Amino acid sequence: MSIIFISFLLIDGYMLAVMDFGSQYTHLIARRIRQLNVYSEIFPFYQDVADTDVEAVILSGGPSSVYRENAPRNDALLDWLFAEKIPTLGICYGLHLIAQHFGGKVVKGKEREYGTADAFVVDDPLFKELDITQKVWMSHGDRVEALPPGFSRIASTENSEFAAFRCNTMYAVQWHPEVHHTENGMKMLSNFLEIAGATRDWHLEDFTRQTVAELREKIPGNAVIGLSGGVDSSVAATLVSRAIGTRLTAVFVDHGLLPAGEVEQVRTWFEGKVTLEVISAKDRFFSKLKGVLDPEEKRRVIGEEFIRIFEEEARKVKATTLVQGTIYPDRIESGITQHADVIKSHHNVGALPEVMEFEQVVEPLQDLYKDEVREVGKTLGLPDDILRKHPFPGPGLAVRVLGEVNDQSIIICRKACTIVEDELKAAGLYNEVWQGFAVLFEDKVVGVVGDERNLGNVVGIRIVQSLDAMTANFVKVDWDVLERMSTRITNEIPEVVSVAYFVSHKPPQTIEPL
Repeated sequence: MSIIFISFLLIDGYMLAVMDFGSQYTHLIARRIRQLNVYSEIFPFYQDVADTDVEAVILSGGPSSVYRENAPRNDALLDWLFAEKIPTLGICYGLHLIAQHFGGKVVKGKEREYGTADAFVVDDPLFKELDITQKVWMSHGDRVEALPPGFSRIASTENSEFAAFRCNTMYAVQWHPEVHHTENGMKMLSNFLEIAGATRDWHLEDFTRQTVAELREKIPGNAVIGLSGGVDSSVAATLVSRAIGTRLTAVFVDHGLLPAGEVEQVRTWFEGKVTLEVISAKDRFFSKLKGVLDPEEKRRVIGEEFIRIFEEEARKVKATTLVQGTIYPDRIESGITQHADVIKSHHNVGALPEVMEFEQVVEPLQDLYKDEVREVGKTLGLPDDILRKHPFPGPGLAVRVLGEVNDQSIIICRKACTIVEDELKAAGLYNEVWQGFAVLFEDKVVGVVGDERNLGNVVGIRIVQSLDAMTANFVKVDWDVLERMSTRITNEIPEVVSVAYFVSHKPPQTIEPL
């Protein structure tokens, strides 16, 4: 099996290279640059880009310390950037790299800076139209103790005297402008693009047009796609169908772990628009999940069973290509970057079986974030009913049940999730928040039902706001809304006697608890 990565195509125009030194946010940098209508492409830190069409470069953050022997570095790249006066922005580790390479001093900080900080900036084109004090987001333990010769300080914080500096068009900042917690991060990146003379003429419509053309070339025969009914797979199915038409078969697997009404919705949306096969496989999945408690093992079991079903359907139509609706946050959490940890394996990424019958796996959305996927869906004419759906985990309710998957646990979880979404819609909040759902805890607590002691279940409610699923804040929902959710859950689901609300951000907690 070979995996084909469908990426953005650049025919003509300005290109910015993001050099990846291992940050969880490397791809977020490229995504922010694309938001500013400039084409960007990610390269591994060691790659020579001198012979490419690169006109500006951003050096990403990373978990290493530059003074360690095995720290990632590319001295030739830095020398080329400086000598050729290529507009450059170093972020976090990128700042340390520039400082050390050109003769400055980087040391372990006395105090680690993590979270928001006040940066005091000077009058500089990078901070054009910004106030002297800026709220920025830090994540570092090292600091620059001395600047390289010829560089000048342009910002400082309480713990970092040289929180930003420059020499000609080579800039460096200690904070992460790509993270939305840096209040004016997009303005700083926009100012950098202005400094770099970037032409802002790249749009997601280009991605749609170019990807359809590339899919026609990369999929010569028949293909199957796992259609879940969610935003990602729906957009992927429509995109590939636009490219290869009836050569695509969409396989919808009803594994018994779906939200209420999902099968009917998928039939309504896709029958007659794509070749659709609905597979009833609840007993098959539940038998495989019997006794499985570990969430990573649940993902592995579900991921493998999905693939086996896709293989069976592929044989019927002689398909050699599997299409997946994988998006970039799925890949990040599954640990696809060189230095990234596995946060949780997504069933269609880190939990794929090692052996598959397909000749290739095509993931046309694998470089996009959720909001970008929705924009692509708009260009394809998909209705808002699909595009505005809240994210739903590929393994389904199995990863919202903290314990064994069985009929009772799934019924409880499904009813509770439905109530949460119903009340969000009734309050006019469903389209205002990123995601709202319920989880079923394994532990039980004592409750009183009809004046009798009842050892019952606990349900947790999770409602978050996010831009791209890389970070998220819990929503401070009106108490009356939460009370209605809690009252309905305990009244309509007799097994539940207690309801809790998650008040943790991401990080440290992930959006889905399992």
